[in-house]
Amino acid sequence: MSYRLPPLNALRAFESAARHLSFRKAAEELHVTPAAISHQMKILEDQLGVQLFRRLTRAIELTEVGRSFLPKLREGFERFAEAVEKVRSFENTGVLIVSVTPSFAIKWLIPRLYRFVTAHPDIDVRISANMRLIDSRRRDTRNKLDGENELANDADIDIRFGSGKYPRCRVDKLFQVSLTPLCSPRLLEGMRPLKKPQDLRYHSLLHDDTLEVSEGRPDWAMWLKAAGAEEVDTNRGTHFNHSILCNEAAIDGLGVVLGTREIAAHDLAMGRLVAPFDLSLQMELAYYVVSPEATADRPKVALFREWLLAETKHPLVIGQPQPETETAKKN
Repeated sequence: MSYRLPPLNALRAFESAARHLSFRKAAEELHVTPAAISHQMKILEDQLGVQLFRRLTRAIELTEVGRSFLPKLREGFERFAEAVEKVRSFENTGVLIVSVTPSFAIKWLIPRLYRFVTAHPDIDVRISANMRLIDSRRRDTRNKLDGENELANDADIDIRFGSGKYPRCRVDKLFQVSLTPLCSPRLLEGMRPLKKPQDLRYHSLLHDDTLEVSEGRPDWAMWLKAAGAEEVDTNRGTHFNHSILCNEAAIDGLGVVLGTREIAAHDLAMGRLVAPFDLSLQMELAYYVVSPEATADRPKVALFREWLLAETKHPLVIGQPQPETETAKKN
């Protein structure tokens, strides 16, 4: 449907002049000259074929037609304002798609996420777990992330583990990661307690085979060499193709995993895992917050990015605080 409407500037000028009953005050409000307002009124009256104002010596007044025109026009501008505000608010609210690796989502993001959704209930956060967010040595049709601008599932934000080189994207470093042996606290006791690195020869080594696709990531051989325990056989133990499986096996006491302290922070805080040794090996890769340059400054995207970066500086709080009951408030 096409609308045959007068120029918007003329309509705005009429609404302001009618509200103030003054061309001068309308000019001040719209930052133009009184002559410009008078000119716009002439254009509007000529197009409508009616007289909207009576020009008196030192004042103006609305004609009957002008008085009947004003309420509907004002209602129209209010609708315009509502529509514009709705569009603006959509940038602050609505759906926010966050694509993350499964291990990061389960072990780092989800234990903290309640703080964001509580503070921003109008933002519908949708988490999409995706292993393709790990930079890989492999180059095939399924994995093109290494150095390329390919965001997963049209996500607003990707949390990637890799080099930080993602063209045409805004990239913020979330945190570097380090690797150290992690195990169930049960392994610190018993017939063969884990006291020093050499004691690892009495325990099963758990192998995270995603090590093979991540550049710059130390393995068991590298850690044992740094710890002076090269006599420990690194060929022993169970292999897993996902870090989550490896961590859960360690929690269940199956053996010792070479894991990341940062991702395991929740399990360490809950006492499900312990780090028996002080030695950690720094990785070349890190976790990054990545979003397309074109949308990186949208309010909801910026809010989530700033929250993520702030979370790295705060200690993990275990458990979501419960609302006060009426009884508790009275006490």
